[in-house]
Amino acid sequence: MYDYGQVTIESVRAVTAQALASAEALVRDVEGHHGPRTFQDTLLPLDRADALLVSAYAKGGFLARVHLEPPVRDAGQRAEETIEKWQVGLPFREDLCEAVREYATTDEARSLTGERARFLEHWQRDLRRAGHGLALEDRAEVRRMQDRLVELGVLFQRNVDEHQDGLDLTRDELTGLDEAYIARLRPGSREGTYRVSLDYPEFYPFLEGSPRRDLREQLLRKDFNKASVVNRPLLEEAVALRWRVAQLLGYPSWAAYAMDVRMAKSPEVVDRFYDGLVGPLTAKASHELRAIGELLSDDTGDEAVQAWDIRYYDDQQRRREYGVDQAAVAAYLPLDRVLQGMLQVTGDAFGLQYRRIEAERAWHPDVMLYEIADRASGETLAHCYLDLFPREGKFGHAAAWMLEAGLEAPGESRHTAVSAVVANFTKPSARSPSLLRHSEVVTLFHEFGHVLHECLTRTELARFSGTRTETDFVEAPSQIMEHWTWSAEVLGRFARHHETGEPIPPGLVEQLVAARDLNVGVKTLRQCYFAFLDLGMHGPERERDLDEIYRTAWQVTGLPFPDDTFDPASFAHVMGGYDAGYYGYLWSNVYGDDMFSRFEEKGLTSAEVGAAYRREILQPGGSRDAMDLLRAFLGRAPSDRSFLRRLGIDDEGRDPVEAPPEALEVVGAS
Repeated sequence: MYDYGQVTIESVRAVTAQALASAEALVRDVEGHHGPRTFQDTLLPLDRADALLVSAYAKGGFLARVHLEPPVRDAGQRAEETIEKWQVGLPFREDLCEAVREYATTDEARSLTGERARFLEHWQRDLRRAGHGLALEDRAEVRRMQDRLVELGVLFQRNVDEHQDGLDLTRDELTGLDEAYIARLRPGSREGTYRVSLDYPEFYPFLEGSPRRDLREQLLRKDFNKASVVNRPLLEEAVALRWRVAQLLGYPSWAAYAMDVRMAKSPEVVDRFYDGLVGPLTAKASHELRAIGELLSDDTGDEAVQAWDIRYYDDQQRRREYGVDQAAVAAYLPLDRVLQGMLQVTGDAFGLQYRRIEAERAWHPDVMLYEIADRASGETLAHCYLDLFPREGKFGHAAAWMLEAGLEAPGESRHTAVSAVVANFTKPSARSPSLLRHSEVVTLFHEFGHVLHECLTRTELARFSGTRTETDFVEAPSQIMEHWTWSAEVLGRFARHHETGEPIPPGLVEQLVAARDLNVGVKTLRQCYFAFLDLGMHGPERERDLDEIYRTAWQVTGLPFPDDTFDPASFAHVMGGYDAGYYGYLWSNVYGDDMFSRFEEKGLTSAEVGAAYRREILQPGGSRDAMDLLRAFLGRAPSDRSFLRRLGIDDEGRDPVEAPPEALEVVGAS
């Protein structure tokens, strides 16, 4: 394993420069090759260059997200930008284009099958999308704009990660919050105050537990204005550049350009997907908001529910109607027990064995490291880092990173995958261990779904390793993982009180599970808002007023618009690879829910179903179309029935939609 403890600014620069030099040499050999072309001398070197840069990113660019020292994060940011620009520029190279085109005319190329044939197809597609065939000046402009988009994306994320804000509150202003929560807070800037930051373990419990509506509003407004001054101009520039790139390449919009290589294929398909959902969800949410409004009115005399009321009254409803106290549930979810349970469940279901390794070479003392092995053979498959607690300057959300691509090429030794989960969960304190809110448990399982996707892959080529599949499918193997966290059977395996060791009472689990879909309409429309915001930015209109797009997208929530905020400035997905792709979260839910139905039928840890899931979904990575993977695992075309049932949308008297790619527009139709 790489020694992150020895990382310096110089080491980041050196590993990046060395990898780029090696990758460049591989590509130049392809461009300068003389004689008949083969896969071995034309396409395989391009993939080996890709794998080199994945590894180099892990030792350089990744540190911009996690390293404790700002100068190293700065170096990591520059490394990330340098690598991405080189990768973006690769399909623009004329000599490389000619090399790939020349190889494509050979008998060997025409006889390719499986993963290698797909690799050639993808490279031909990359060259087309780089504008080969355009006038030289237009292609040069596309290249310049793509480089600038890399710069903007890296800087945008850095600004979000490093933004610090919050409220400094007195003890009286923290009335209603759990004592363990208060004990974890840092001192505020004023004597006798406590700092409630925008870090998730402080931010969400405050919104859920504070009866002070005015303070909830202040905190949420700070979050809605996170990095707004520095990131607004970056977002505006990125949206304009994307529109121009799409126009030059012959697409009506950036959304059309982006979706051309995804399952959805076009914005019209995504629009119809949402058309079938928003109506039923809005009707459902109106009832939910009415119930919240009644509680608000009882407390304040005001019936107008605002964004800062949702989490508080959702928590109140869970307590009053279901007897669910989030702090009481968290007492049964110490991090070490949750990890043990997650590894046991996934180990049983997917035939895996985990072993914790000392992580003395990790980038921070908080980081844990696990070896993942095949249970039957004992073969080491991968390693996984877990960096789970917040700290200043660290990536502020939760995500999984591929640090080494898992490869299994014929005639070569297996290249084991390395993955990392970076999250911001409740930290341990002097009084208690890390006690996870159930929502944090859901997040952990979700991100570990990405880890399994990355670590269990068995592809020949880095291009298709792990999560490198269609963007609007990549969340499905994570969405399916969330289901285990709502199972009384699964929670009963590992939820133990951190002080007494007593198992979580079955009644509490039943209440927690019963409350799973409380306010599901409101919450799903919140997800629709982000998708509409994303799609609004990337539609066919040349001139875009981002404030108006924000206001229009917000309407789907059914809540009053939060004036004097600019939430898009911290919407990191739209600058980090999910541009015109945020719809993929809800879209992937269709497939995640449908896949989980097989486990429901056979048993939540069924080794038979788990082996099929590992074989048909996880191991192929992106080496086959996602729809083909789904059909192989399900034994039929995917259906949206489980998805609609989870959302509480009535499909009685209606045939389930079976959705091949060309018919996805009717998924979710009522």
